[in-house]
Amino acid sequence: MDLFLETDNDPKTLSFVAELNAASDAKLRTPEFEADRDAVKAMFEREDRLIVPTRRGRWLFDFHRSKENPLGLWRRLPADQEPRSDAAWETVLDFDAFCEKEGKRWIYSGAITCPFEPTLVLLILSDGGSDLLRLVEFDTETKTFVEGGFDTPPVRAHASWISRDEIAYFGSVDEFSATRSGWPRVGRILKRGQAITDAPILFEAGMDDVYGAASFIDPLYWGGSTDERRIEIFSVGHEIGKSSLYVRGADGDIHHLDLPTEIDSDLNHTHLLWRAKTDERYPSGSLILQEFSPFGEKQLGKARVLFSPKEGQSVSQFTLLKTWALYIVSDRIVPKLFLLDLTRPDAEAQELSLPSELQSISFRLLDADLTLGQEILTVVGQGFLTPYGTYRLDLTDHAKTQELVPTGISPSYFDADGMRSELLEAISEDGTKVPYHIVFPKTWTMGELPVLMYGYGGFAVPLSPYYSGNNGLWLTHGGAYVQAYIRGGGELGPHWHTVAKGKGRHKAFEDFSAIARDLVKRGYSKPSRIACTGGSNGGLLTAVMLTRYPQDFGAVWTRVPVIDMERFHLFPAGRAWMDEYGNPDVAEDLDAMLDYSPLHQVKPASEVTYPPVYIESSTNDDRVHPSHARRFAARLIEAGHTPLFHEYGSGGHGGAGDSKEQAERLAMGYSFLRQTILKG
Repeated sequence: MDLFLETDNDPKTLSFVAELNAASDAKLRTPEFEADRDAVKAMFEREDRLIVPTRRGRWLFDFHRSKENPLGLWRRLPADQEPRSDAAWETVLDFDAFCEKEGKRWIYSGAITCPFEPTLVLLILSDGGSDLLRLVEFDTETKTFVEGGFDTPPVRAHASWISRDEIAYFGSVDEFSATRSGWPRVGRILKRGQAITDAPILFEAGMDDVYGAASFIDPLYWGGSTDERRIEIFSVGHEIGKSSLYVRGADGDIHHLDLPTEIDSDLNHTHLLWRAKTDERYPSGSLILQEFSPFGEKQLGKARVLFSPKEGQSVSQFTLLKTWALYIVSDRIVPKLFLLDLTRPDAEAQELSLPSELQSISFRLLDADLTLGQEILTVVGQGFLTPYGTYRLDLTDHAKTQELVPTGISPSYFDADGMRSELLEAISEDGTKVPYHIVFPKTWTMGELPVLMYGYGGFAVPLSPYYSGNNGLWLTHGGAYVQAYIRGGGELGPHWHTVAKGKGRHKAFEDFSAIARDLVKRGYSKPSRIACTGGSNGGLLTAVMLTRYPQDFGAVWTRVPVIDMERFHLFPAGRAWMDEYGNPDVAEDLDAMLDYSPLHQVKPASEVTYPPVYIESSTNDDRVHPSHARRFAARLIEAGHTPLFHEYGSGGHGGAGDSKEQAERLAMGYSFLRQTILKG
């Protein structure tokens, strides 16, 4: 058996990884690899990129990687200055110097801003790119770590500020504090210098839940008086995508809000905005605005439907500000932006016009926290061939006509002149129309187009068009890029996801293979020139393409993949996936999963010829354990196949690292594609 590969420090595991890493290095680290690596690294480190800053107090903040600082600089600029790339940015924290001093690789993963003093933050530091997070207090005004400040151990964790001197800390510091999935379930009121286990418990989720969390809305948020009570909101994740909301009422007790569990939601001090993911109360995909009175006899009041989807429509992003509700509708992958004035009880949502060239949009707050901030948004728009641009949406004056004001455009990362993008549809096995985008290089030959397909198709995660210098590099090599909007994702609404859950998982695989066949049917390419890639659940997808649809692909690049559908739940994080895939301890569920489980579907080389496969993983991936990738490679080798395999020593599930490390991972994959579908 190959179960020793589940033990990271087993000498046989170390030998196995070292041997296969050496083989892939020898095969893929070519002069072309080096050129691609250097090109990608240079893109990460460009000094003229478009900056999308965050405002804290009187400063704008930006995180920037450079040639001299591949781990990055956190830097600031006076808020009254234009955040140009050539402005006089001042370094707040040099992460390369910090890591060298600490003797440890910390990856910057964001900051939790204190609502009462926005220049005070909890830095979120990932341990080598893993899911283990250290939260450490930092004063951005003095540019120093706070002496005696908060500094938590690297565990799965999150936190919210309760007051200037307290945080609600959820951390998996011991078995009592963690759920069955290893995520934090117990929240504590933690003061500076206090031992975590000594801090009083604020809230608990159940051991069998996935997570617990808390957030707070202080009277400062709505301009209330100092003697008014803050709003305390708690959430429990029962499964990924299923949760319950609670609020502390006037009586001091925590009350469950009467809502379906399968919703997405956002709250402010007067309203709740939620999206239905089932037909329990409203048609699935509907966006509902509901009155919220946290200290009233009934916490939830009158509700109205802001949006009810038609076929092919879904809400891709929504939020509540102090006095506005905003949401983006994806209409068959085309974005539309709406906003609603909450100060007018009978107001109707209005659509803001968008530049026609934008294939996708998203929005983010300018201020890191709205408690002391303004209702100003940065809207980011982009397309596969359209560099991302920023627009300012200032909602502070309700009397003004609301409009997007252009504020910047990214420099081009590749020459897109002569390239084009099209939105097409394939017909899946059950007759469902499945959309996909294809982006064409400048020159190509009909029937011989090298195509790299990307898909995910799980956990309701929606894909959308995006501008990428990495994709541009592939296009300049003469390859086409396809993004597949298959079932299992959330692109066309909640049903697009739920129909491919559990025993319906095969629909995601059928959709993806249908797109590959559609490319051939339309005359663009042929199977030997089509490759696929994806990570995590997308790694499962692409591994299934190898074992179930080998005739449709010329190469498979699977990254940090879920491979063993019989044992995935034995690792803590995997226990959170059973609602998505099924429970391996239930015979009926296991039978359905074994029907596609890549590890169990490997056939001998004497029976089937698989296309070339490259399997990529990380030693410190604590979300999808690297044994999935190791055992898949071992099983293929045992069956007489010759996979390429590379396990990186760090980077975690997302492949985080410095600019060179991230560039190398991509360049290794591109080297694999050069030697398979590009060479023709």
